[in-house]
Amino acid sequence: MTKPATPATQAPADYATVHSDIVALLEAARRAAARSVNALMTASYWEIGRRIVEFEQGGEARAERGQQLLERLSADLKQRFGRGFSVDNLEQMRLFYIAYPPQRISEALSRNSGDTPADAKSETVSRNIAPQLLAQALPLSWSHYVHLVRRTRSEEERRFYEAEALRGGWSVRQLDRQISSQFYTRALLSTNKRAMLEKGSDAQPGDAVTPDEAIKDPYVLEFLNLKDEYSESQLEDALIHRLEDFLLELGNDFTFVGRQRRLRIDESWFRVDLLFFHRRLRCLVIIDLKLNELSHADVGQMHMYCNYAREHWTLPGENPPVGLILCARAKSAMARYALDGLPNKIMAAEYRTVLPNVELLQAELEKTRRELEARQIGRSADKESSL
Repeated sequence: MTKPATPATQAPADYATVHSDIVALLEAARRAAARSVNALMTASYWEIGRRIVEFEQGGEARAERGQQLLERLSADLKQRFGRGFSVDNLEQMRLFYIAYPPQRISEALSRNSGDTPADAKSETVSRNIAPQLLAQALPLSWSHYVHLVRRTRSEEERRFYEAEALRGGWSVRQLDRQISSQFYTRALLSTNKRAMLEKGSDAQPGDAVTPDEAIKDPYVLEFLNLKDEYSESQLEDALIHRLEDFLLELGNDFTFVGRQRRLRIDESWFRVDLLFFHRRLRCLVIIDLKLNELSHADVGQMHMYCNYAREHWTLPGENPPVGLILCARAKSAMARYALDGLPNKIMAAEYRTVLPNVELLQAELEKTRRELEARQIGRSADKESSL
């Protein structure tokens, strides 16, 4: 005889409707929460950038003064507010304010409202501007602005991607994909720009960001000083340490010089992830690790690093430095040497023969990333089972 269903297993006919309504409600709430946090975070980081720039402009030797400020602020803020205030992140806030100065904020507020708000009428925005007004002028997420500031090469290109992201409702993944595919350049060269822009607005399957991913964005977690299972910065740091060990294990050719080596070009500060000296080639090897797709801007930046190292770090009798860009993507790794700046093809061919094979480096990156992620999944499972 069949047992009657218990209350726990009985489901009313309209349960599916109730369930789907609640799921939609919670997903919408999570998206709204992520948007609210992002708006406050972006406004706060813009204000932090303003204060850094104003401090730099208040004294002589601005670059040195500014770097000292970033290092001291980073140490103090990380102690009180957590890991989201590294020197690199503070430099990003500084660059964000420079890219979106008060005049741009006033223009955006004027366009959005049809009339300039009372506290944004002057050419420079008041120091007391409300975060809500800044959110109107800076409507994209902080992750969007990081891409726009770091990966575009001109104000025109940045404004183009910003406008298209707003018009098309691009997720940060879609923005990243479009920048990597040089959508701006292709749109400029296209004979049918309207069709090109309409096609560019179409999202790909991998562009979508779930509500759970939005609320667990590493930038959001850092801003709130919340712990993630494995933040992007932790993954990057672990990969860099493993790369250092791996290259030293290859033999006696590589000599470790430094990690996160800082350099200043014009008024901007940069850091290279790893710096080695190759004894047989008698040259520096500059290594930069990326967790996303390789972009044209990444290659250009590496050539800039090599030119700087040739002028400032190379000693008499040494050969020109070589760059190595490593992309530890989720699906497959990629390695690329920057040899275009060498004096001749013979030297480039010699470098290629002596340096580690790119397939070997890619395999090690993929293996290390899989091991790190599997280890973290195991930790998460142990934590859940103990609850």
